[in-house]
Amino acid sequence: MDCLFCKLVNGDIPATILYQDDDVIAFEDIMPQAPSHFLVIPKRHISTLNDLTDEDASIVGKLPIAAAKVAKQIGISDDGYRVVMNCNQMGGQTVYHIHMHVLGGRQMTWPPG
Repeated sequence: MDCLFCKLVNGDIPATILYQDDDVIAFEDIMPQAPSHFLVIPKRHISTLNDLTDEDASIVGKLPIAAAKVAKQIGISDDGYRVVMNCNQMGGQTVYHIHMHVLGGRQMTWPPG
């Protein structure tokens, strides 16, 4: 499989893992856009948000739960953090395996730009 994140899940490429369970994994972003920036992904490949089905509800529901656990673990939960999921090119998606960005450690602005 050519998917970058699937290779990470399989251990074929290195990552700084912050959390994982049977269904999801969280790891540091290699190009952080904030002092704290990590990604949370399902271990099972799902290309975009448009590819989700009703059967994916339980696994996708675990993404924000893992994000909150890691945010607390790294000390950004009390001050706050931003959670973002991009879909397709115009939405800013560059890796086609759904993923949740979690950014913290600085004041976020709106709109994001």
